[in-house]
Amino acid sequence: MEQRYDIAIIGTGPAGVSAAITATARNKRVLLLGSTSTSDKVSKAHQIRNYPGLPEISGEDLAGRFLDHLKKMEIPITDRKVTMIYAMGEYFSLQIDQDFVEAKTVILTTGVSFGKPLPGEDENLGRGVSYCATCDAALYKGKEAVVVGWAPKEESDARFLAELAGKVVYLPVYKRADEEAMKDPLFPDRPNIEVRKDKPKRILKKDGRMVLETESGEIQTDGIFLLRESVSPDKLVPGLELDGNHVKVDRSMATNLPGMFAAGDITGAPYQYIKAAGEGNVAALSAVAWIDRA
Repeated sequence: MEQRYDIAIIGTGPAGVSAAITATARNKRVLLLGSTSTSDKVSKAHQIRNYPGLPEISGEDLAGRFLDHLKKMEIPITDRKVTMIYAMGEYFSLQIDQDFVEAKTVILTTGVSFGKPLPGEDENLGRGVSYCATCDAALYKGKEAVVVGWAPKEESDARFLAELAGKVVYLPVYKRADEEAMKDPLFPDRPNIEVRKDKPKRILKKDGRMVLETESGEIQTDGIFLLRESVSPDKLVPGLELDGNHVKVDRSMATNLPGMFAAGDITGAPYQYIKAAGEGNVAALSAVAWIDRA
């Protein structure tokens, strides 16, 4: 991965794929970050009837076409999580796990899958609550930590954290393909990871320690990691203006931060694939124009 790009695109749904194709066609250096299987919302759709030229296509087939198009244009997908984006004036600094890269412009296409924050989450973010185990694991060497994972892929972060922490309590708030597997140890080689099937309700501090309130009681710990598929855009980008739960944009898909654009479901209804793809195209053209006039 290079350290400087023209356009960083966060998300691989229809908006992100469309933006990456358009930006690459305009000879810009693009960093496309997201799932290598594109969007679950697309791939799991039974049938899509309103995508021009592709009547009654299945979501799985449409996702396959997206990937084929990216492959033909030699646009790789970087399957790594962006944990923070900072507006630096003439460029943006993106924290990707423990690495930092720069981009002249950013296009947010992360959809609206981020969950409602837990009570106490916002107040304690950076003060015992973290969204990135890879970034902050070193702070909990020999200590105790709780990891709440919203997807199976977060199990790897819990395992990594357990290499440094004295004890990790892992709460998988998702259904596995085989629920019977939950009866078996998720981490047989990590005796310092305790798995609990429980639901988080609230975060607070008591006597200088973090407390995660769950449906079955309280878990006292030194730090709490909330590993969602994506986080609210205003947490991802400090200073980003929202309109309710969506990113506020104008007709060029520009946000209130100069050089940052947004497209797709993240900008609001209607939540349609073709609308997202169109906005991705507009956002890419706007980003290209922004770079060219700089």
